[in-house]
Amino acid sequence: MPTQNLIETTDLTKQYGKVICVNQLNMQVPQGAIYGFLGPNGAGKSTTLKMILGLAKPTNGSITLFDSPVNEKNRIKLLADTGSLIESPSYYGHLTGEENLRIIQTLKGCPEQDIAKVLKIVRLEDARKKQVNHYSLGMKQRLGLAAALLGFPKLLILDEPTNGLDPAGIQEMRELIRTLPSSYGITVVVSSHLLSEIDQMADHVGIIRKGELVYQNTLESLHSHAKQQIAIRVNHLPIAIDILHQRGIEPTQENDYLLLPMVDDAYVANLCQQLVSQNLSLYRVEKREKSLEDIFLSLTGKESSL
Repeated sequence: MPTQNLIETTDLTKQYGKVICVNQLNMQVPQGAIYGFLGPNGAGKSTTLKMILGLAKPTNGSITLFDSPVNEKNRIKLLADTGSLIESPSYYGHLTGEENLRIIQTLKGCPEQDIAKVLKIVRLEDARKKQVNHYSLGMKQRLGLAAALLGFPKLLILDEPTNGLDPAGIQEMRELIRTLPSSYGITVVVSSHLLSEIDQMADHVGIIRKGELVYQNTLESLHSHAKQQIAIRVNHLPIAIDILHQRGIEPTQENDYLLLPMVDDAYVANLCQQLVSQNLSLYRVEKREKSLEDIFLSLTGKESSL
């Protein structure tokens, strides 16, 4: 039985004047996934998420949430099952964390006991009586996440949730997000311009470039694009190339190295023995792999910064 998609967009487009920010985007977020929405700054991530949440009106295309097409009649009902943290969290600084959450709990109409539950999830129970003005940036981000979790929605949308956090705060936020599908049955969409963040959190990924979705699949599939090779450096490349040709291997040359297709250890050991037996000095043997960063850059354009 195919996995249900909690979010599906069809040709979703947003245009401001003559500028197309999101261009015919077809996004599919499976139920129970942590979907990493990845792309350089300005690629259209926030605009896409705002359209899904009804904060921006699409110029064209359609959005389906929980198997229902989103329209003006059912938008509020569908969004009741959605929590979000877009850009920076909003709060009343003169109120405590608990008082801020009580306001949102009242507006959402969810059980009062949810406040204690979400404070525990984001590890703010000891700071619940503290004024938010006295919270650190990381604590404010976690309070924003707690507010989004009130009512325990089916879908949680987080836009750059680690922005501005120190390494410890980033690690903490990452660990929290990873627990949500398995512990609470919440599907998560998390956007980021940092490949390393998505690589450590997500199991599905969509990569957007200049408003267009250039890749969408599992993170495992993205890793499979990493091409493994054996790199050999010797003192006399022409002789080494002749030996490799005799073995039916067509190497490629990169600077002072010969690059071979990935082979097993026994084959490499035998090949090295043969090269040395021909009086070649074998300087280096390395395993090389095209990194996720290389794949990301090839998909998004070398001019885009991580």
